Amino acid sequence: MAKQVTPIRKDRKRNPEVTRAAILHAALEEFSEVGHSGARVDRIAARAGVSKPMIYDYFGDKDAVYAAALREAYVQIRQGEMTLELDTLEPEEAVRALVHFTMNHFWNNPWFIRMLNTENLMGGETVRTLDDATEIQSVLLRRVEEILRRGNASGQFRSSIDPVELYIFIASVCWFPISNMHTLSVVFRAPISEDWLTDHADKAADMIVGYLRRAEVDAG
Repeated sequence: MAKQVTPIRKDRKRNPEVTRAAILHAALEEFSEVGHSGARVDRIAARAGVSKPMIYDYFGDKDAVYAAALREAYVQIRQGEMTLELDTLEPEEAVRALVHFTMNHFWNNPWFIRMLNTENLMGGETVRTLDDATEIQSVLLRRVEEILRRGNASGQFRSSIDPVELYIFIASVCWFPISNMHTLSVVFRAPISEDWLTDHADKAADMIVGYLRRAEVDAG
């Protein structure tokens, strides 16, 4: 059964940006809980406390709402990363901060993993239509590239590390235990919890930093 969400009061004074944000939040929850095929615009409207026609006015049909929600999922994680001020941290600490942020974002926003799982089950057909998808991700990649550049210049990191490859490593070690927490808990009796994931993020950061360190390569 879909989780019940208290709708935003319908008698509030309408603000276009607030209304749009409420619809996107409701859409993220609806699509992540029941998938694209199971989602219903009327339920999104009820969650957001708006009328169904208003959703069509703001976004269009269900496919358009889904596309906007998928884009919002990417926008929110990138906005969250911007608060880390990675450029003020030493390269190793910046990598560790990014690992912990990624783990926390996946844990605290379960709709993110579910939305991307849904999109991958659909063959990525919607993300291909997002005109600014690459631009949204480029902000993160430029920051990761700068961390790697600083780490290499200071002698901490080896050269020729691709920022996309590094981020995929980070996302992978954070994604798997959360996306598979139920089966991991049963099959391997993994004690998945917030504390366990914090410890996992520490160990994952150690592994990734170890891979990046110049000394690790020179010693080999």
